[in-house]
Amino acid sequence: MFELIKSGGWLMVPIIACSVIALAICMERLWVLRASRVAPRGLLAEVWGKICGEKVDQNYLAQVRESSPLGKIIVAGLDNASHGREIMKESIQEAAGQVVHDLERFLNPLGTIAAVTPLLGLLGTVIGMIEVFSEIMIQGTGNAGVLAGGISQALITTASGLSIAIPALIFHRFFQRRIESLIVAMEQDAVKLVEVMHGEREVDY
Repeated sequence: MFELIKSGGWLMVPIIACSVIALAICMERLWVLRASRVAPRGLLAEVWGKICGEKVDQNYLAQVRESSPLGKIIVAGLDNASHGREIMKESIQEAAGQVVHDLERFLNPLGTIAAVTPLLGLLGTVIGMIEVFSEIMIQGTGNAGVLAGGISQALITTASGLSIAIPALIFHRFFQRRIESLIVAMEQDAVKLVEVMHGEREVDY
């Protein structure tokens, strides 16, 4: 493996660095973007039960706020519920904006890695082919083994770049879709909270 990396040339260094970063991002996002962590099922029902039982205090709200991103949105709405429906909605939207920003953390670097690593691989191949043609000019085309070996080495970087870019792109799309699903779930709970707090619908959760 080391010899394969070494034969790819100095461009294998940034390609390997990209692979390490992409792996770290994927592992971190898989852990963070769990539905049970972001939008726990039953959280809104639990909070509403506490409100009905008049068991809501600042300590409880602080626990809910720290428990999950959905908790931050719910507490932001509850803190401003007494100021009217529109103010409550605005406070929820502000909190949701910050939550979405946190959910999308590191996705841009992952997308950049998916786009850049094939280009790094292609650059390595181009540089390798230039060296091969330089050898042809010096030695001629008589030594086919040297030429084949040079071309093989030139293609290593492209293969390496693609082998990193393809999974990175797949995970990037996967995380985007998961975030969209989580946002929809949190938006539904936020709408329910606003409408129930202002008597516009019955409790159905």
